[in-house]
Amino acid sequence: MATRFRTIQVYPKDLPVLPRRRIGVLMLYPESDPQGQLRATAFRQGLEKLGWTVGRNVQIDFRWGLGDTDWIRSAAAQLLQLAPDLILANGDAATRVVQQSTGTVPIIFIAGGDPVAEGLVQSIAHPGGNLTGFLVLEPSLGAKLVELLKEIAPSVARIAILFNPDNTGNQRLATWATAAAPKFSVDVVAAPLRDATEIDAAMKQWGHDPAYGLIVLPDPSTNSHRKLIVELAARHRLPAIHALRAATAEGGLMSYGVDLPNLFRQAASYADRILKGESPAVLPVQLPTKFELVINLKTAKALGLEIPATVLARADEVIE
Repeated sequence: MATRFRTIQVYPKDLPVLPRRRIGVLMLYPESDPQGQLRATAFRQGLEKLGWTVGRNVQIDFRWGLGDTDWIRSAAAQLLQLAPDLILANGDAATRVVQQSTGTVPIIFIAGGDPVAEGLVQSIAHPGGNLTGFLVLEPSLGAKLVELLKEIAPSVARIAILFNPDNTGNQRLATWATAAAPKFSVDVVAAPLRDATEIDAAMKQWGHDPAYGLIVLPDPSTNSHRKLIVELAARHRLPAIHALRAATAEGGLMSYGVDLPNLFRQAASYADRILKGESPAVLPVQLPTKFELVINLKTAKALGLEIPATVLARADEVIE
């Protein structure tokens, strides 16, 4: 896939020109994806609140797109050629590649893997190297996804977990959900799928069994197929819960997960501290503390599901 590059520059007339710092951002979203733009905007807004004005005292260079490890490695190399003061890496694959590409440039990641087990940091509290960042997963999330799906669709007896097998965070979350399944009297079917053809075939098969439900785990490549997944779930009448709000906003039944744009705003605070001289080695990796529940009532009605009042009362957002 071709790499797309865009440098954002604004030159306010009434402000003095200051020494400009440079931030590289590796975004595993197509540039045309509104959700990717939402995250980029949140990061820029976070910087602006801390006194960093794009085009005045900071420049942000984006690499947008999806691809294999070779593509990510090429995108990371191009960012590093620009001599950034730090890099923001979106996703596990981007984080690993950037970490392998530089041991000196500070890196802020937003990812779902285990950074200690993967050797990215020495510990959560004391990263100890040139990486720190924000995690999108924690162990209770697996059980919560199963619980919510069962609450909203009590007839579900088998749950397919759709995930990217190359994503270590997805593997962890699938394991947590599987371990929780017996508590809710459901069987779990692991569905490690990568492309649209595999997703289409699997969801068609699950649709033949009315006892099936679906959990969709967060991953850049899976997220790029979210419209297809939402359409297939509606066509085959599969109750589905997503770990990203974007799918629910586009017609999915429900979602439960971190507020990703908010994590990008928080990443701006770490960028500010690093640009002002702090080392990522002493900035703790931040664990997720707040998850948002979003329910699409229109989709629930189309599937013949009545959302319990207790679930609606817990929702952070209800789409009607």
